[in-house]
Amino acid sequence: METRSKFFRGGFGEVWRREMGSSSPRNFAHRISGSEVIVKRIDLYGKLDGHEGCVNAVQFNSTGDLLVSGSDDRQVIFWNWAAKNKIFSYPSGHLDNIFQTRIMPFTDDRKIVTSAADGQVRLGLVLENGRVDTKRVGKHRGRVYNIAVEPGSPHIFYSCGEDGFIQHFDLRSHSATKLFYCSSLMESKQPHSSIQLNAIVIDPRNPNYFAVGGCDEYARVYDIRNYRWDASSNIDKPVNTFCPHHLIRINNVHITGLAYSNTSELLVSYNDELVYLFQKNMDMGPNPRSIRPENLQKLDQPQVYTGHRNSQTIKGVSFFGPGDEYVLSGSDCGHIFIWKKKGGKLVRLIIGDRHIVNHLETHPYMPVIATCGIKKDIKLWVPMSDDSIPLPNNVGEIMDTNMQGREDRSRITLTPDVIMHVLRLQRRQTLAYIERRYTRNDMEGDEEDEGEAYVLEFSDGNTSSEEGFTGNFRDCNIS
Repeated sequence: METRSKFFRGGFGEVWRREMGSSSPRNFAHRISGSEVIVKRIDLYGKLDGHEGCVNAVQFNSTGDLLVSGSDDRQVIFWNWAAKNKIFSYPSGHLDNIFQTRIMPFTDDRKIVTSAADGQVRLGLVLENGRVDTKRVGKHRGRVYNIAVEPGSPHIFYSCGEDGFIQHFDLRSHSATKLFYCSSLMESKQPHSSIQLNAIVIDPRNPNYFAVGGCDEYARVYDIRNYRWDASSNIDKPVNTFCPHHLIRINNVHITGLAYSNTSELLVSYNDELVYLFQKNMDMGPNPRSIRPENLQKLDQPQVYTGHRNSQTIKGVSFFGPGDEYVLSGSDCGHIFIWKKKGGKLVRLIIGDRHIVNHLETHPYMPVIATCGIKKDIKLWVPMSDDSIPLPNNVGEIMDTNMQGREDRSRITLTPDVIMHVLRLQRRQTLAYIERRYTRNDMEGDEEDEGEAYVLEFSDGNTSSEEGFTGNFRDCNIS
């Protein structure tokens, strides 16, 4: 009862009054959700326990009443997040850790697409009789960290993978389209060599544009209208590229997360670097190598957000607030960083996990945040504190430690012998992974067959356990 009282006193009472119709809808969002007072009252509302492995993906449905999650245990779970109850779960059919779960809009929350470390993209269809059919709809060679759903479409989405390919899906058809593979823009690499991709996001103001990022320094923006559906003559030809000027030709950085604001600003998070916000006029065109240094200096610099550490895992980044007033990121230090978008001021530093916070998902219209990390639970954050919560006293120490870690890592120099050793080790690990995967595939039957669907009952039972954190499996192979 005391928790409920704090919940309402801390600001959620205004949300409740809006739901009951006693608060003006016109001014509600900007007065409440975008208020720094509300942000400074955000506190832990509860935890969702039910997975048997690290939780890598969470997403609210379009109405905000449900939350869906995916985990290393290969289960997909639907939650009533407000009541902190598990509704149902189903085995995804993936053979390895789930990295992404997405509910297709305007499907009555009955179509869920997932991607995983096994390279598969799968569809789960919730049936009227209380069962779930799952089937594979696409395949990459290597892990698939990210899926982007076209805004407002119940049929169309994209995936990107470590194989460098971007694939287009239309659930009304029977197969995915490989649009093209993303090529390196670095002079030192072989022509047309692909890069591993970690993130893909669609511009909400113009869904013809989508951005991708991976294992080099450039965020690339593409126009889907430039590509043929039969993939007969498609080449990697971005319409724009973005990169902080000091990271150009830096070989040991890569992009782990992207997000578009409602006004088409592009937020980019770099591994063991910082988070940057790009306006449209900051682009370097389709070929950044052709820009003269004097012209490069004329471009405005992006807004930067500092203090966190993004080294050990593939971390996302996101906006928060009805007008995208804030920027959110997890950190290797276990904290949630919340900055003011304009100016980059740090306004909150929240302990989100004992180890690492990977992913943050914001509610579609309420000041609610869901987070996940290396642990097996999902944490929910709402403005329920009685008082405004200040930055911790040791905020400077935390940020300095994170900065020192970045600087120490950037000073490491790899000799050619060390690079060749890492490449040989990577090859051995890849071959061992493939052997394990296909051995498991043989044991589990014909699960990889394209046309086969699995009929699965709703289940609240136990799932297979993958205890603990076994390494930096979300890293790019070479930093």
